[in-house]
Formats: sequence, C-alpha cells, structure tokens
Amino acid sequence: QVQLVESGGGSVQAGGSLRLSCAASGYTHSSYCMGWFRQAPGKEREAVAGIYTGSSSTYYADSVKGRFTISQDNAKNTLYLQMNGLKPEDTATYYCAAGHPPCDPTRSYDMGYWGKGTLVTISS
Repeated sequence: QVQLVESGGGSVQAGGSLRLSCAASGYTHSSYCMGWFRQAPGKEREAVAGIYTGSSSTYYADSVKGRFTISQDNAKNTLYLQMNGLKPEDTATYYCAAGHPPCDPTRSYDMGYWGKGTLVTISS
C-alpha cells in the first residue's frame, strides 16, 4: 500500500525558511514522478516543484524559482522541499504527490498518490 506522509510545515515570518519532507512507503519513489503541490484557501491546487521519473530534471513554478529546491534521498525514500525567502503568498497547504511513469509532475491528474498535506503559514 502506497503511503505518503508530509511533515515540516509550520508558521514563520516572511523571509524565513522551512523544509518540508515527504516519507514514502509501499514503493520506491525514485522510479516514480514526484512532486509538491499547494492549495491556498479559495484557490485551485497548483504545482510547485517536481522531479521527472528516472531523471535529474526538475520543474519549478515561476513564483518559487530561485527560492525553493526540490530534492530526494533515495536511501530514505524521502522527498524534500527546501523553501527559502518565504512570502505571505506562499501560505497554503502543501501536498506531496507521486505518479506512475510516464507522468508529468506538473499535472495533478498524473499523480495517483497523495499525502494528506502540511500547512505552511507565512506572516508579514
């Protein structure tokens, strides 16, 4: 049974940093598309960052480029999202997701597995 469990969310002031983690079980995440999505209140879910299957290629939304870094530790089967220079507009629930290849980690409908999310709140 595939499970994704996020952690690392919290409340910080603008300009601060957080590192989100996504622990995966039930499969080897290095063979899947992996991505982070977020959803702010009243807004649609959006792709934040992703890793393409079997590749070092990554994707970042324009709004987070240069501030966020996605990475994975295959030995720990864990996906990370390092978030620096946080802004109030980054406030959202962040979700880890995985998809069977071939898949595009920028498309939520390609991702068949989702965590329950972790809340990130940035104050000005």
